[in-house]
Amino acid sequence: MSSDVSVQSQVVIVAGASSGMGRSTARLLAESGAKAVMAARRQEDLTQLQGELEARGLEAISCPTDTRDREQVERLVRVAMDHLGRVDALVYTTGINRPQRAISVLPPETWDDMVATNLTGAFHCTQALLPQMISQAGGLFVYISSGAVRGPHSAGVAYMASKHALKGLADGVQFEHHRDGIRCTILVPGLTDTPMLNDRPIPTAPEQLAAALCPDDIALTCRFVVGLPKHIWIPENGVRPVGIL
Repeated sequence: MSSDVSVQSQVVIVAGASSGMGRSTARLLAESGAKAVMAARRQEDLTQLQGELEARGLEAISCPTDTRDREQVERLVRVAMDHLGRVDALVYTTGINRPQRAISVLPPETWDDMVATNLTGAFHCTQALLPQMISQAGGLFVYISSGAVRGPHSAGVAYMASKHALKGLADGVQFEHHRDGIRCTILVPGLTDTPMLNDRPIPTAPEQLAAALCPDDIALTCRFVVGLPKHIWIPENGVRPVGIL
């Protein structure tokens, strides 16, 4: 059996689909036969990706969405339901970081924005989708965390706190709704070469970039999790480059 057989025809919302891990994941899911619903703030990037996929005969729709805004998230769910009739999975890749990340210089408004984007947006998407998934007798939430949460790290307190808290969201939802067929998976990528690295206060060393994962690596992992039979639950999956400890 090919690895993407059970991905076919699934409806998957990918939040953060305009770039990086989200863009690669939306593309790979569509290539594997899923119906991708692509959400992100940047409409131009979503439109470009949708056009690319449709030109290849692949099924995808885009819905510009700021996941910090509950009304926009609810509209995203309605768009998916109106066009495709169901939602089988959410892959929440949305995330930001900022150069001013040390606690000694972190502005409170930056903390608020990062928590809203990295964590609260995932909460909005989860809460908005749960009733539909429960009515379908199952659904999957995949949240992209970060290897930075494994211990002391230079990623900054707002990024680390918000990414760490995704596990609390996932574990809480799993406990409350496992009997409804709900599955929550945390993916914990190591260093990955995405546009977010451009926001580091100190540039990443070339030798580290050469050894880093690429967004397609994370997309492969997301497809694997989305494609699993519904009786299998992976609570957490670490994905790390071999050359970086």
